Amino acid sequence: MLKWILTLIVAVAVLSLYTPRIGKYTLGRLPGDINLRFKGRDYYLPFTTTILLSLALTLLGRVI
Repeated sequence: MLKWILTLIVAVAVLSLYTPRIGKYTLGRLPGDINLRFKGRDYYLPFTTTILLSLALTLLGRVI
């Protein structure tokens, strides 16, 4: 269970870094993605985007 939680945290962190590049393709602004403003800084947590990308990669991995 701990491995999955760590994997999810790392995936969210990586997607948060690459969201501006993904956002050009309108994948990064789905319902369920969270925008936070804390102490003058913006944080973006792409939960829905992470789930969709992981499902797509899982299906791709099973097909190949």
